[in-house]
Amino acid sequence: MGMGRLTLTTRFLYILLLLSLPLQMTYAKDGNQRYKIAACDWMMLKRQKIGEFQLAKQIGADGIEMDMGGLGKRDTFDNKLHQVYFQKQFRHTADSLGVEVPSVAMSGFFAQSFISKNNYKVLIEDCLNTMRIMGARVAFLPLGGCGNGWHKDGSERAELLHRLHEVGEMAKADNVVIGIRTALDAKEDVKLLDEINSDGIKIYYNFQDATDNKRDVCKELKILGKERICQIHSSNTDSVTLDKDNRIDLQKVKKTLDKIGWSGWLVIERSRDASRVKDVKYNYGTNVRFLKQIFKNENK
Repeated sequence: MGMGRLTLTTRFLYILLLLSLPLQMTYAKDGNQRYKIAACDWMMLKRQKIGEFQLAKQIGADGIEMDMGGLGKRDTFDNKLHQVYFQKQFRHTADSLGVEVPSVAMSGFFAQSFISKNNYKVLIEDCLNTMRIMGARVAFLPLGGCGNGWHKDGSERAELLHRLHEVGEMAKADNVVIGIRTALDAKEDVKLLDEINSDGIKIYYNFQDATDNKRDVCKELKILGKERICQIHSSNTDSVTLDKDNRIDLQKVKKTLDKIGWSGWLVIERSRDASRVKDVKYNYGTNVRFLKQIFKNENK
């Protein structure tokens, strides 16, 4: 039907709809917000502490990335949610405060090798069970503890590919994903995912890896595309808070993510002011507000 045959009222509503379209880009197709903001509990000194949910509320975050607990020399994570009492307490507190848990992190693998842990399936199942309890959809698995030997073809890479395929299929059976942090460039990440060959494994992208290695964040996001990125650690090396960091153009990042059609959780890990690194509320509150200003049009 042409504009000439529309009533004046209908024309007005049609124009109003067109004017509102840019704002709707902030929202996903299901009506939920396109971008949500969370912070890492272990970096806020609240690893598996019940107070993490109230802290998230105070700093204005939509959610918390909950860590599995320390690993050290244990056979399993030091995970409070092994106990039913804490399962109920954590879930009830999160729900009552309206704080989501989009992801569960296995930060112990920053220092320990996923390639050499004989009980890796048990550890992944522990994480998947914690995700079920908290309603999380993403597991964060850093590969930093694996060293660099697996970056090239050989026995280490073959073993890592085998293990990641297996745990990826475990995650897929639960209808969730495991996001790996590799520190590789985007093209190598694409190659790695192809070799893993499991829909249960995706890239957990981290701004810091790109900036530390002088790579262009936006170019990498375009190469990876929306289907390969499950979640983003939207922070940089500790130095200044995000609003003062000229190494990342967050306006450009948002335009890039909008363009590739990505939506999901932006999780703050670092970007602390080096002069007041232990001031949790200042650092994470500042970063949350700035990300909301950029990604959610909130100017509070």
